[in-house]
Amino acid sequence: MAGNLTRDEARERARLLTVESYAVELDLTTGEERFGSTTAVRFGCAEPGASSFVDLHGAVVREATLNGEALDPASYDGEKGRLPLPSLAAQNELRVVADCAYSRSGEGLHRFVDPVDGSVYLYTQFETADAHRMYTCFDQPDLKATFELAVKAPQDWQVVTNETPESVEGGTWRFLPTPQISTYITALIAGPYHAVRDEYRRDDGTVIPLGVYCRASLAEHLDAEAIADVTRQGFAYFEKVFGRPYPFSKYDQLFVPEFNAGAMENAGAVTFLEDYVFRSRVTDASYERRAETILHEMAHMWFGDLVTMRWWDDLWLNESFATYMSVLCQSEATKWTGSWTTFANLEKAWAYRQDQLPSTHPISADIPDIRAVEVNFDGITYAKGASVLKQLVAYVGRENFLEGVRRYFDRHAWGNTVLTDLLDALEETSGRDLASWSKEWLETAGVNTMRPEYEVDADGNFSSFAVLQEAKADYPTLRSHRLAIGLYDRTGDGLVRRERVELDVVGARTEVPQLVGQKRPDLVLVNDDDLTYAKVRLDEHSLKTLVEHIGDIKESLPRALCWSAAWDMTRDAEMATRDYVRLVAKGIRGVTDISVTQTLLRQARTAVQQYADPSWRKEGLALLADTLFELAREAAPGSDLQLAYTQAFAASAVSEEHLAYVRALLDGSQSLDGLTVDTDLRWALLRRLVVTGKAGESEIDAEHERDRTAAGERHAAGCKAAIPTAEAKAAAWDRIIGGTLPNAVYRATLGGFVEPDQADLLVPYVDRYFAEVGRVWKEWTSDMSQTFAEVAYPFLVIEQSTIDRTESYMADEKPPAALARLLSEGRDGVARALRARAKDAAAS
Repeated sequence: MAGNLTRDEARERARLLTVESYAVELDLTTGEERFGSTTAVRFGCAEPGASSFVDLHGAVVREATLNGEALDPASYDGEKGRLPLPSLAAQNELRVVADCAYSRSGEGLHRFVDPVDGSVYLYTQFETADAHRMYTCFDQPDLKATFELAVKAPQDWQVVTNETPESVEGGTWRFLPTPQISTYITALIAGPYHAVRDEYRRDDGTVIPLGVYCRASLAEHLDAEAIADVTRQGFAYFEKVFGRPYPFSKYDQLFVPEFNAGAMENAGAVTFLEDYVFRSRVTDASYERRAETILHEMAHMWFGDLVTMRWWDDLWLNESFATYMSVLCQSEATKWTGSWTTFANLEKAWAYRQDQLPSTHPISADIPDIRAVEVNFDGITYAKGASVLKQLVAYVGRENFLEGVRRYFDRHAWGNTVLTDLLDALEETSGRDLASWSKEWLETAGVNTMRPEYEVDADGNFSSFAVLQEAKADYPTLRSHRLAIGLYDRTGDGLVRRERVELDVVGARTEVPQLVGQKRPDLVLVNDDDLTYAKVRLDEHSLKTLVEHIGDIKESLPRALCWSAAWDMTRDAEMATRDYVRLVAKGIRGVTDISVTQTLLRQARTAVQQYADPSWRKEGLALLADTLFELAREAAPGSDLQLAYTQAFAASAVSEEHLAYVRALLDGSQSLDGLTVDTDLRWALLRRLVVTGKAGESEIDAEHERDRTAAGERHAAGCKAAIPTAEAKAAAWDRIIGGTLPNAVYRATLGGFVEPDQADLLVPYVDRYFAEVGRVWKEWTSDMSQTFAEVAYPFLVIEQSTIDRTESYMADEKPPAALARLLSEGRDGVARALRARAKDAAAS
């Protein structure tokens, strides 16, 4: 984020101006620090004589003319990113000639030098408001225009933008004009990228050209055909359900270095985190995740790019819709038919976690300025919103929902909308009044908890049954839920559902007469099939069944819901941490879904490291490592489970025996049939040896010499920051706060610095963090400062003094609202861990 535009300023500028077109000329041959950027903008003004401003960040303005009259370059404020525009005419043409700066933070036009071959790669990242780091523009979503780019680049480069090239002559690429789109989804990707061409052919014979790109040094790892297969499946599905063709002329997908997010929905030129080009073996969970990301960005081509939110208040709808549609498409059009299980296990867990923080907010958030939206790319905006959309689909009916979406596209194509535009279309197709639904679900914060309450007669049958709904006092809304209750019995085939009842739950207590007279099952599961968004609790009888037999649940979704309930109870200090870890150790054998397996193992490790009584931590890690050591050797050779168990074992190893085995896997003196110790697994094994003091800087340097790549550089930086000495932590801290590391190395260094097994070494950095965070927030770019505020926060120093220090800083310094939010979230995490530790200590 460059200039911090406010919502009021954006509204006034949109009221005043109508932008018609941009012609942008870029010269990428001028040096390593800056590039030439010349922009001509045509726009109208509703009130001739009025004044406004245009956005341009961190540039050297060489020339600026408005309607043929020179503007004073000294009037440009590079820090605020604004050039004043006085005395506008009814029709205007602005021309600005500037030198703009390349970025190393992943914002604006990012420049990367490949350590493998010295090649230079560029790409843009403009959401939410960083387009004006590359060219002069009115950088807000509701001032759409056409864009025509010309780019001068080295002769051996590929240049990709939103449209197809019209001509390429002498290193200058000229592109066709785009349709009317927002600035934040314009894009430029340039460099000696490796390209694979493909196509999506419709039944009528028309073709969408496809391109898949990555750095040349990663080309051998690019599985372009697999990526194109998912892409074609997505196009066929979305064009059918949306009732209109893909709105752009071609579809390029580019895997770019040092990307800060998972992907970005630039119109016709989607950028992805290049970690999705798998250079080492990964489990199918990673392929599933990549496919979901591909489909998420593709859904944005219609919902977000064709029809765009007016302002960032409706960011949630943009992201929630893409998340919901990507999982729906994945479950119905790809091989990952169990993707709703993954959604329940990952996305909803993220949503529940976010919704219980002090910073929770309604799905439809109040976004007063750009800085506020930067911290709102969160579990509520994405995952809770998608969960609520899933509930809305059940409420209005799937076909009514999709028909409403089709009407919405037809009415607002190439325009901007607000939430009521979509709700109006859905009301028409469903006949339902959605005003109360919106108020309940979109305009209030917090998550409800559902509990079963029943009585059993002498014959073991339900004599009464009700669902109790709870809400926290701070967020007291009791919502209307459509949910299912499942009754599960132990059989020779495992825990199997005998009965399912679907009903509306309204208010604090809802009777369920359909279950009266039914025999009590071994397990009662409220919110079976995961229809609503709510936390679930188990009755005492069901919890006992869960602890003893969770691995016997044969269906993946109910099993994942039970695991989720147990994890949530642990985080809420309702279940002792050691009981949860033992549950995972005992029940993990029954989990065959690889995504759920890896999530459970990560959660169990987090539980031991942060939520367990410190006196039990070593025993807890040993329990996990013992279990995983056995499972890894028992797993089918070459299977995903074998790899997942080995990775988790390495991350948990604490005993001399286990650490010796980790070293033996690394040096090749021990092996597992079917397990390839490839580059990334080598780094994982070495990382654990470093963390536990069994390896040091010389071993890191030797491994880096074997892996002279960008990924190797990141691994080495993370390992060096994880060396368990005060000197190593001090050196890492100096590198972090120096502000000169490129974004990917910076994140890796931070990740090694905050190693969970080294909390004692981080105690001196509580005060140092609070001495720096205000400066960092003020001076650094948005993404870099936000990362520091979140990751460097002393969340591993789980002491009351950390909470007290946070509160005193907030009281004394009165930080900006967005920073205050992140600090309050960190403080809440420490408080939650303290409660969980107290619960665990009481169970000892």
